[in-house]
Amino acid sequence: MRPGLNSIVLILFLIILDIYVFQALRALVYMSSPRVRTITYSSYWAVSGICILMVAILPYINWAHWPNTVKSYLLAVFIGLVLAKLFVVVFLLIDDIRRAIVFLVRKFGSASAAAPAENGINRSQFLVKLGLLTGGAFFGSLIYGFSNKYNYHVRKVKLAFGNLPAAFKGLRVVQISDVHSGSFTNREAVMKGIKMINDQKPDIVLFTGDLVNERAVEMDQWMDVFNQIKAPMGVYSTLGNHDYGDYYPWPDMDARGYSPLREANLQALKEVHGKMGWKLLNNENVVFERGNDKIALIGIENWSALKRFTKYGDLKKAYSGTEDIPFKLLMSHDPTHWDAQVRPEYPDIDLMLAGHTHGMQYGIEIPGFKWSPANFIYKEWAGLYRNGKQFLYVNRGFGFLGYPGRVGILPEITVIDLV
Repeated sequence: MRPGLNSIVLILFLIILDIYVFQALRALVYMSSPRVRTITYSSYWAVSGICILMVAILPYINWAHWPNTVKSYLLAVFIGLVLAKLFVVVFLLIDDIRRAIVFLVRKFGSASAAAPAENGINRSQFLVKLGLLTGGAFFGSLIYGFSNKYNYHVRKVKLAFGNLPAAFKGLRVVQISDVHSGSFTNREAVMKGIKMINDQKPDIVLFTGDLVNERAVEMDQWMDVFNQIKAPMGVYSTLGNHDYGDYYPWPDMDARGYSPLREANLQALKEVHGKMGWKLLNNENVVFERGNDKIALIGIENWSALKRFTKYGDLKKAYSGTEDIPFKLLMSHDPTHWDAQVRPEYPDIDLMLAGHTHGMQYGIEIPGFKWSPANFIYKEWAGLYRNGKQFLYVNRGFGFLGYPGRVGILPEITVIDLV
């Protein structure tokens, strides 16, 4: 379909959705005073009208060059409103189906069997109110989540390994992941997060990919912030799927998908790591020694079991030379790598650190229960996982992407003490 036709279809969908949801809203305030009804109806259609107008004029405005911050907030509110209304629609459809069944039973069966209750709220009122409450709560949570995008949370984990050399007992590893610097707007808030990292007094800091959203220039104003991360054994890093510039429309891309600008961007990003004092491990490893004891740190480029993400990583190459090292730690951005290759082919990799999922930046985490929409895509999406003697830790991300907020799944600084 042409872009114009896409816009028309979307506008028609929004109008139908608004009319359907409005029926529920009107039923809810039908018995209210004229003033309340006027305010409610006017507010509803004013917001809905603005959303429809934005879709209508989108082809005629230079949306691509709008500030990223403005775009992210507008999209978050727009998508949040649409999803909230869809939640309402689910309950309205349930009620419509229920009423259809009642009608058929009354028409062809026993009317007394379908007689409604005389006292209390009827089923239709209950479902309408429940739908509006659910949709409103969802949209309200998204608005609340705007305040959580810099609400960094330190999570501490102690892991015991029988094969960890004695000289490295007590090693403190701090992991961060998914910075997505192109989304940041609050320098002071990010600096607070950097201070929290250093306050953990790490022996080593490991970054597991996605430093930017698309382009290396996103780090220009943040290099002097992230270069303040310090650790005695150094700061080591890997690349994530967003670091390659695969999602940016490079103007010089040829029919084969090759772009010199993209290649230059990737090289510039690699140099950013070095300028900050970070050691980027691209399908390679480093061995740490304390006396006669050794451990290996392995870092690979992005490797995913999901088809929509390109495999750049080469674990065979990265692993080479560590065969005789008694303890191995792997940095790999995408957690699907663990089940797809690491566990079945490299059972002597003791701990893998990943990120990537962000926990979808939306979910519920309470003692004994953890859920996020990420659970529908990723088997391992946040926190610690174990299979036999091997461990995987999935960091929830330091930054944010798309939705400029977090609900339930807070930005994370991981502290792993090896004991």
